[in-house]
Amino acid sequence: MGEKVRTFRYIIFLRDTFLLAMSAFGGPQAHISHMFKLMVDKRRYVSEEELIELNALCQILPGPTSTQTITAIGYKIGGTKLALLTLLVWILPAGGAMVFISIYFTILEGEGISLEFTKFIQPMALVFIFYSGLKLSEKVLKSKVANVLFVVSVFLSIAITYLLGHQKIGAVFFPILLIIGGVITSTLNYRTHKRERNKRSINIDWTYFIWFVAIFAIAVTLGNVFSNKFVLLFENFYRNGSLIFGGGQVLIPLLKTEFVTLKGYLTNEEFLSGFGFVQGMPGPVFSFSGYIGSLSVKEHGVFAQILAGSISLIGVFLPGTLLIFFVIKFWEELKQYRFVRASLEGISAIASGMVMSAVITLLFSVNIHDWTVTTSVNIDVTELDGVINLLVMIVTFGMLKWDKIPAPFLILAGLLAGIIF
Repeated sequence: MGEKVRTFRYIIFLRDTFLLAMSAFGGPQAHISHMFKLMVDKRRYVSEEELIELNALCQILPGPTSTQTITAIGYKIGGTKLALLTLLVWILPAGGAMVFISIYFTILEGEGISLEFTKFIQPMALVFIFYSGLKLSEKVLKSKVANVLFVVSVFLSIAITYLLGHQKIGAVFFPILLIIGGVITSTLNYRTHKRERNKRSINIDWTYFIWFVAIFAIAVTLGNVFSNKFVLLFENFYRNGSLIFGGGQVLIPLLKTEFVTLKGYLTNEEFLSGFGFVQGMPGPVFSFSGYIGSLSVKEHGVFAQILAGSISLIGVFLPGTLLIFFVIKFWEELKQYRFVRASLEGISAIASGMVMSAVITLLFSVNIHDWTVTTSVNIDVTELDGVINLLVMIVTFGMLKWDKIPAPFLILAGLLAGIIF
């Protein structure tokens, strides 16, 4: 009887996860609020304190924060098998939709149909990410120290991007910056947290971490040996998924640098149009990787696009999944230490600064040789298109701030306006 009740509970949990995957719009910060309503208030799968702690843990790890959080909830309820099913149910709707959109775009281009109708989606996408960063900042910047760390994070992230190169230095710089932020608030706030009592020893099972490192090494090696685009896509996305701190908003500039600027797999218009669509989708922002991977092989046909999209999604989600499986096993013991709890404010402030720097680097491109500045979308007020794009951004921000119109309807409105004009 107990087994049947447990199985039924697992089925209900997966159904609730699917409902979240189909209704949670607005990025990781909005996803967490949806989880509070459904997973805590309604179903009591975890307590409010447990959800806050799990989300804080996932902020520390590289990878998609909301995806790791809901996977961790699945792990707490039913172990590894339920966690894997939770992950699949969570990412498949948005991931599959983004692969389909890339195939649809390819068909339209093959028929000679212009994608000009998506032109308003591009400035709207930048506002979506800016608003997401703003909401995150409102939640985590609750002290003078956090505000200072936020500002420092913004400026240092931008400096690294333009002066030293996002691809070469960012992978090392960002985790170091997060650690420094955590150390600062841990040192300053240590005494404000309760002393640990009866601490349990930490027993670490290294299996998943070994898998994480081994796959990383194999992927990088194969990527350097073979020029096959499918192998390269897995290597690119596994590497990005392993090194991104701060969630999907920080991932986006990296993908733009790698797949638009360096490799030329996508045009700037294709990239921003797809990013606009993923902002109007429920579920994880990392599902944008399926769109990029699929569009990268559009010359090879529909089957190749489906395969490339699937490989890209697996590549970008796998490292974060392995890391959360590794850490969740000893998280209960680790969180007993108050220096760990005290560090979370600094980590969150730094991550918030990274999100805001991502907005700036997406909007502006700087040539450091002659210090010329260009924009991803035309916002030149001396041109009619620039004025229109600026108005679109202002109206979009106003609608998001009003918080009455869901994101998908804003995206549909932008598409309709593009078709009309």
